[in-house]
Amino acid sequence: MAKLYFNYSTMNAGKSTLLLQASYNYRERGMETLLLTAALDDRAGKGRIASRIGIADEALSFDSASDLLTLVAQTAPRPACVFVDEAQFLTADQVWQLARVADDLGIPVMCYGLRVDFRGMLFPGSAALLALADDMREVRTICHCGKKATMVIRRNEAGQAITEGAQVQVGGNETYVSLCRKHWREATGN
Repeated sequence: MAKLYFNYSTMNAGKSTLLLQASYNYRERGMETLLLTAALDDRAGKGRIASRIGIADEALSFDSASDLLTLVAQTAPRPACVFVDEAQFLTADQVWQLARVADDLGIPVMCYGLRVDFRGMLFPGSAALLALADDMREVRTICHCGKKATMVIRRNEAGQAITEGAQVQVGGNETYVSLCRKHWREATGN
């Protein structure tokens, strides 16, 4: 029985590394995989998933208008598993489409993404995945104090935490820092 999975965490926890490793394991056993990533995050190049530790693979890009159910259904050869990076950028409708990939097409779907933004608010795709996923797994990383990091701050050029702005701003270590809730509250003044 195929399932919809949501692997979530903060920045720099290794989500993309885990995705690429899992896809490699399928392919090593002769099974096809379909890799998808958000078009708006092109830090590794358009249609490319890359990990901070240096591994990468090609992927198809999706945006808010993409019909993921149709895309998967028309993929030949049929994938044994679908992997979605940057799943926080999915729309609620796309999460339902991925649920149908698992339910109707019998293909497991492994989604990897952020749970909350720099303000501590759920991303729309993450909210839908938290509601619909059959299985959820937290990918853990740590705060500078050694506690589990569950939050992320966005920093300005001076390194100060920003508490307002657009929910989506693509960036890496130069922009975001993962923190435990206590240190996030201290950094944001909450």
